[in-house]
Order: sequence, then C-alpha cells, then structure tokens
Amino acid sequence: MSVTDPLGDMLTRIRNAQQRGKPKVSSPASKLRARVLDVLQQEGFIRGYATVEYGSGKSEIEIELKYFDGAPVIQKIQRVSKPGRRVYASVDKLPTVFNGLGVSILSTSKGVMSDSEARSNNVGGEVICTVF
Repeated sequence: MSVTDPLGDMLTRIRNAQQRGKPKVSSPASKLRARVLDVLQQEGFIRGYATVEYGSGKSEIEIELKYFDGAPVIQKIQRVSKPGRRVYASVDKLPTVFNGLGVSILSTSKGVMSDSEARSNNVGGEVICTVF
C-alpha cells in the first residue's frame, strides 16, 4: 500500500507509539525523515534513532522514544505543511509554539532546522511540523 504523506506517516507512528508507551518505533528510512529526527534529537524530544539496513536496498529507521516520569516527552506533534497544502513562512513570520516551549521544524534552503535556528540563520522556508 502506498503512503501519500511519508513524513506525516512517521509522525503518526511516533504519536501512536507514545500513546501506547512503546520504547521504540520503526519507520521506512529516507533522508528527510532522518533530518527531521536529527532536529527532534537536538531539541531533546527523542533519545535517538538508528538506521537498520535490510537486503534488496530497503532500510528502516528505529526511533527511541523519550519519557519523563512515565509520561511521553512529546505531548503534541502535528503536521503543518501537507502534500495538498504547503505552508511557507518568512523569517519574520516564523511560528512560535506555546510561547517558545515547543519547536517548529522547517525545511529551508540551508537544510532542515528548528525555528530558533532558522531565525539565527535569517532564513525562512516550509513549515514541516510543530512539536510540543
């Protein structure tokens, strides 16, 4: 079965696994997914991830989820820009999530980065998702 929004699928897998209290979740691998997971790891929302190679050129990403006192660290993760409706933001109009407690993840001309990093690099781009 083909997935129309692979990144949205990964975010939904993370959300569902955390609701069930799972320590790890896997998702098909891609460069964009890995860059988004890099930002989530830098911001402290996940423990880490590893790429698992299978034969015939297929690979998966195993994501280690993070919990604090039994509750998931990611309280809300939401896809903003979707395949049917892309959302772009300039530097001065980058969204803040819960007054700076959360993070917006952007795809910019300088790579995938958080909203605070995009402000410091003075670049805007496509708002991929928000995490709190």
